[in-house]
Amino acid sequence: MSNIRKAFTNGKAFIAFITCGDPDLETTAAVVRSAVENGADLIELGIPFSDPTAEGPVIQGANLRALSGGVTSDKVFSLVRELRRDVSVPMVFMTYSNVVFSYGAERFISTCHEIGIDGLILPDLPFEEKDEFQPVCKQYDVDLISLIAPTSENRIAMIAKEAEGFIYVVSSLGVTGMRSEIKTDLASIIKVIRENTDVPCAIGFGISTPEQAKKMADLSDGAIVGSAIIKLLEKHGKNAPEYVGAYVKSMKDAIR
Repeated sequence: MSNIRKAFTNGKAFIAFITCGDPDLETTAAVVRSAVENGADLIELGIPFSDPTAEGPVIQGANLRALSGGVTSDKVFSLVRELRRDVSVPMVFMTYSNVVFSYGAERFISTCHEIGIDGLILPDLPFEEKDEFQPVCKQYDVDLISLIAPTSENRIAMIAKEAEGFIYVVSSLGVTGMRSEIKTDLASIIKVIRENTDVPCAIGFGISTPEQAKKMADLSDGAIVGSAIIKLLEKHGKNAPEYVGAYVKSMKDAIR
């Protein structure tokens, strides 16, 4: 069983996204621990990139702050090594193909395996081009997480059949960010996924309130939140861990 499945064995999963190095790596470590202590079932760690095309202004800002603070892939790997001393929940990297390419795909993915990263999300990698990374991910037992968006339409079944770890269902068109309402017919997307795989699926993009999280988790196997957490980091800086912890607890309580 993929280690990522463990995130979905405790009822509906709450998945927290955190950009590594915003405002610094020590704060990232404290925020991860606070999120896990307060009920986060899986952590998505964002490796900052200069052109994060899937991200809205909030996470773009976090990427720029982290990069200007000197964060590199190697520093993020060291952070994960340190976290893995006491953090046992599944953790995945969310970054961009160029980050993996420029580091060297085999070197990057083998390091993921060595430090205890369970999966890789590359939002700019089209399904049709996943063979660039899939064989290496398989070799090192790192799940290459598939995304299914409202535009996937007749490709949903195909993507679902080959999915591993969990499926990231994108709630809305456009980039990440908080939304007042989510209008996509997600139920029909989830129905096609369920007909083609037993790999769990979680919904992300635009979720910021406990009510939204509950609604999305009722439809799927979990809810993914990024921008709302990054906003707390932007506001509170080094003091963010306690605020993120309280926020994660409110979200996890809502989807239980």
